[in-house]
Amino acid sequence: MAIPSTGPKTPPTTAPTKAAETNAQGDVAAARRVLDHARAGLDALGGSLGAGFVAALDILSRVTGRAIVSGMGKSGHVGRKIAATLASTGTPAFFVHAAEASHGDLGMIAPGDAVLALSNSGETPELADLISYTRRYGIPLIAVTSRERSALAEAADALLLLPNVGEACPLGLAPTTSTTLMIALGDAIAVALLERRGFTADNYKVFHPGGQLGRKLYKVRDLMHAGGEMPLVGPATPMSEVVLVMTQKTFGVAGVVDGNGRLVGIVTDGDLRRHIGGDLFRHAAGDIMTKTPKTTGSNVLAAEAVRRMNEWKITSVFVVENQKPVGIIRMHDILRAGAI
Repeated sequence: MAIPSTGPKTPPTTAPTKAAETNAQGDVAAARRVLDHARAGLDALGGSLGAGFVAALDILSRVTGRAIVSGMGKSGHVGRKIAATLASTGTPAFFVHAAEASHGDLGMIAPGDAVLALSNSGETPELADLISYTRRYGIPLIAVTSRERSALAEAADALLLLPNVGEACPLGLAPTTSTTLMIALGDAIAVALLERRGFTADNYKVFHPGGQLGRKLYKVRDLMHAGGEMPLVGPATPMSEVVLVMTQKTFGVAGVVDGNGRLVGIVTDGDLRRHIGGDLFRHAAGDIMTKTPKTTGSNVLAAEAVRRMNEWKITSVFVVENQKPVGIIRMHDILRAGAI
């Protein structure tokens, strides 16, 4: 008699039920509704920008201290992100929690600063002391709110009014569209200030030295070998010495410079192979070299240098300024630094 198995049973595979399909369709429809709501809100926000936005930029561009961002709840979380974005793009900034401000953190705000306060209703009670403090000490106040007649809006020196498009939440309660608009507006402020100041990739790298982003901003000058590390010879240098220089410097190439220090050619491993034979060492570098070699500048992004080396089918390139070599860089140096 067979003994029935007591192990776990694998449920039979069945096609999705109609109820499950209906739920899935409802889920996707809800998500699309949220995104459509956000899209409409962003379009309305973009169309509403004008004098208030310019006034806010004027205030922030004149700040000699810091841009102080503040808010409560979800607006506070958005404020932290805005402060971080401002700080990383050339506008010194930090976040002050609206509630903590009333318990000593107002001391973080000083003349020369400006305050960017976020509140969808404009009536957040915890912002009251912060608003009063800015008025008392003449600290510029920028309001981000959806209510033009709110306490925050009426106290502000510059008003960034969010379009009143309502929340995507079907209950109309959870901050959704409003926080999306605040984040987008914060990004718009940061980028507009960045462009006003002529903020460059070099400036950006100063604030992002770590991580992949910082590495992608490496310039050739950051990674090149300079000075005595460069394999350089003169046109009259015997090939026996050129080979020694190439062997010692390990770049697989030697640069040939004239009496004025200008790079006039290079000798590569390929040149050696093409001239191999009994008379190779009877020649000088100037006889063997490849004239008008490929070069790069020191201010070129390392990733761009790799692209050029791939295009030229070479693995190292001299870095030249005013026709004179100032360094040499290998593809291996760039790859090892993680610059691409």
